[in-house]
Amino acid sequence: MIFYDITKERLIDVQKQITPFIHKTSIIHSTQIDALTETKLFFKCESFQKTGSFKIRGATNAIINLCKHKNPSGVVTHSSGNFAQALAKAANNFGLQSWIIMPTNATQSKKEAVVNYGGTVVECEPTLEAREKSADLICQKTGAEFIHPYNQVEVIEGQATCAMELFNELNDLDYLFVPVGGGGLLSGSAIATQFFSPKTKIFGAEPLGANDCYRSFHSGTLIPMEKPQTIADGLRTSLGSLTFPIIQHLVNDIITVEEDEIIQAMKLFWSRTKVIIEPSSAVAFAAVLKSKNSIAGKRVGVILSGGNVDLNNLPF
Repeated sequence: MIFYDITKERLIDVQKQITPFIHKTSIIHSTQIDALTETKLFFKCESFQKTGSFKIRGATNAIINLCKHKNPSGVVTHSSGNFAQALAKAANNFGLQSWIIMPTNATQSKKEAVVNYGGTVVECEPTLEAREKSADLICQKTGAEFIHPYNQVEVIEGQATCAMELFNELNDLDYLFVPVGGGGLLSGSAIATQFFSPKTKIFGAEPLGANDCYRSFHSGTLIPMEKPQTIADGLRTSLGSLTFPIIQHLVNDIITVEEDEIIQAMKLFWSRTKVIIEPSSAVAFAAVLKSKNSIAGKRVGVILSGGNVDLNNLPF
């Protein structure tokens, strides 16, 4: 099955072209956590990635493909944090200007990081309508090209390379758990799973307070999230028109977790591994903990999507 002309060969090419601009991140495990869960867990640490999250993968691929077909004056996106930093960094790598639309309630440390990576922050009201309107205005004024933070084929292709790396090292995983917000990482991971580890079952992990993916998946209809309430700020976005059908066709199920489960997973991971992960990453681990009875004795991969934590505003 092919989604939007994303083939196995295409993903191999994408991985090759973005490799000079990203880290091949570590896979770690903890014997203590294995004992607690009675599973063999392998954590793919995108918290060690450039800009602190997996999103540099998709941002880089999108810019490379843009530059192949156009001579852009710059790029624009809207993001509350991780894709904002990723696009600013990727644009800077290629000598392009970047304008990043960020909601007024975005974490100050993430705004500062965007500026440090060479991006220009443009603040807007914290609504999708305000984000899109601000992005359109910047594109009209500057002639810059818009790159969507997740609902774009080139971005999905780039995000798929994370699971590809995992499967290149571990080709016998029974399950893969992936956090889901807008769906770029989960849809990319699902395509990679189909091509490179088809026997692996893949699960999305989502906060109950931002459960549009769960509701969309089980209803068969795309249901946008209104007023999400979760500490996992990277997962407050709704699925996109491109990511939803991929998830619907290729993902086995979506598991939702409560806020206290996210906090406990985050604290447990920090204390056992001494590795910082952000709440969005902890959602995937929380889903593993919640599912431990059904996955006992299995080999399980977990994508830790990032480590950009506001140390002045920890949830515990």
